[in-house]
Amino acid sequence: MKDAINAYLNSVKTICQKVTSKELNYIESGLNVKELKPKDFFISANTIQNEIGFVFSGLLRSFYADKNLHQITVKFVCENEFATDFPAFISESQSKYNFQCIETTSIVCLSLKHIQEGYEKFPILERYGRLVAEEIVKIQQKRIASFLFETAEERYIQFVKEYPTLFNRVSVSDLSSYLGIERQSLTRIRKKLTNN
Repeated sequence: MKDAINAYLNSVKTICQKVTSKELNYIESGLNVKELKPKDFFISANTIQNEIGFVFSGLLRSFYADKNLHQITVKFVCENEFATDFPAFISESQSKYNFQCIETTSIVCLSLKHIQEGYEKFPILERYGRLVAEEIVKIQQKRIASFLFETAEERYIQFVKEYPTLFNRVSVSDLSSYLGIERQSLTRIRKKLTNN
């Protein structure tokens, strides 16, 4: 548990280098660690998310169900990333997405209430919050752009480049859903790239 908390505090220092031990102590006072098993949900759709999660170890899949109840994967969340439906989190509204564990996962959690109180007490924490929000928005925009401007093959190549170990940890079905293609198409793309 201590390792998980230290990893999160180190990530805070990396993102916001001007943070002091006083601010880190405040953040630490609001942290708790959740240990989840495969198939456990960190966030369930149609519920209000009142805490943000930093993944220390493990892997989650974020997805929603379409009108035919097919599960559409929108994100994989691995070590050193945040598990959050950020717009729902900051507006205290219901999440549209599920975040379900693929592997045994250890998540450092921080409540919205503690974050907001920290913003009031420590201006540097407001800066930290803004930097985290900017990073989340950049990731979301990059994902949207990939569907607008890249082919399925290009999206797959980019995924493998960005997450060289991750594509071996997720199922072909989940990965094809994430890439927005049929499972058979993904198999063809992988075979073609292997033969080149």
